[in-house]
Order: sequence, then structure tokens, then C-alpha cells
Amino acid sequence: MDLGIAGRRAAVAAGTSGLGLATATALAAEGAHVAICGRDADRLASAVEQIGHGCVGIRADVSTPEGAASFVERSVEALGAVDILVANAGGPPPGTFASTPVDAYQAAIDLNLMSVVAMCKAAVPDMQERRWGRVVAITSVSVRQPIAQLILSNTARAGATGFLKTLALEVADDGVTVNSIQPGLHRTPRVTQLYSDAQQTSMRMGDAADFGAVAAFLCSEQAKFTTGVQLHVDGGSYVGLL
Repeated sequence: MDLGIAGRRAAVAAGTSGLGLATATALAAEGAHVAICGRDADRLASAVEQIGHGCVGIRADVSTPEGAASFVERSVEALGAVDILVANAGGPPPGTFASTPVDAYQAAIDLNLMSVVAMCKAAVPDMQERRWGRVVAITSVSVRQPIAQLILSNTARAGATGFLKTLALEVADDGVTVNSIQPGLHRTPRVTQLYSDAQQTSMRMGDAADFGAVAAFLCSEQAKFTTGVQLHVDGGSYVGLL
């Protein structure tokens, strides 16, 4: 299927690894001009080479609102505009209510909530003016079903989901769609950090490339009437009906 996004310009945050890299790869394969960011120069260069198709690498840290906004601004400089924004960031450290101090929450909120707000602030107004845009945020199935030992991620990503749903309603008439994808467990470095090899053998885990294809579809022409959606891509691990 031709997704109709050849020539569109996409900024994919935290695109050097895992689901961000998979999404950037899928968009580039569809003919989009892609810019990614990462903090480590070597990993960034490696990801740019892997993605190919003229991918642009921008060294940036999206763990703060300022860094997140700067990534979008520099993507505009590199690509000419941003038609597609993939808001993404790594996860905060694991922990429980008992083990997590109050002052740890702000950094997690900056990483997984305020970075999303800042990227959207930097990208969406121009999308509205052009009457075409796609925002896809990579969050977590923990928004629907909190994951044990990840209280910081559970909290911050739930806030991002509320923001994205509200934004979707406000810009729907401007040709801009805003959706989030809630991954379960996929074979990524993040999962390797959180779970032992023994634990992973008993888990249902997805392929990051398959996730990237779903993300790319939400950026497509065919998805122009799909907005305000929180799509869980988790192999059925979420057990709720709604």
C-alpha cells in the first residue's frame, strides 16, 4: 500500500534506537524525508546510516522542554518544514511508590510529558497553517494498565495522553491528526535493560519493525480521519475491554 507520504518531512525524536528507530526507518522507506535525534554522536551516525534515504541526524536531548523544542526547530531548518512529528523519548528509571522520592517525578514529567508538549508547540502551528499534519506520540500500554515497578513512566505518560487527546480535538478541523501508540513489550534495548533474559523468555514480545509500520500508517493519507486515538500495540497483553 502506498501511504501517500512520499516527500513529506518527518521529525522523529529519539530515533537512534528501539521503536523510534523502527518508526523512522518505516517513514523513510515510504519516501518521507526524515530527521532523527539522539544524544550520542556514534549511535546517531549509525542510525542515520541504517535508515538511509538521506536521513538527517541531529544531536539533541529531548529530556527537557527546551531540548525537545530545539530538535523540532532544527528539523525545520534541515528539512524546510515538519509535516510529521513523532514525539518519542526514553523511559525514566524504574521504581515503586515506596522507592521513588518526590523530587524524581519532575525529571520524568519533563521527559515523557513536557517534551511532548514542547515538540507539539514547536511543530503544530505550522501544520495548521499548511492544513496538513500528523502527530504520533509513542507512549506505553501502561497508560491503560499500569506496569509494576514503573511508577514514573506510568504517571508521566498518562499526562501526555490527556494532553494529546485534548490537542487532537482542538486541531481536527485544521487537517492535523494527533494520535498516540501504546506499545507493550517489543525487542528493544529498553526491554533488555528492564528485564532479565529469563524474564524475557516468558514474555510475549513484538518486533520493532512491525510497530514502525503501524506508526507509519497513522502518518498516512489513509489515516486522515483517524485522530484522538490511543492505539495499543501489545500482542494482546492489555486485558481490558475499553
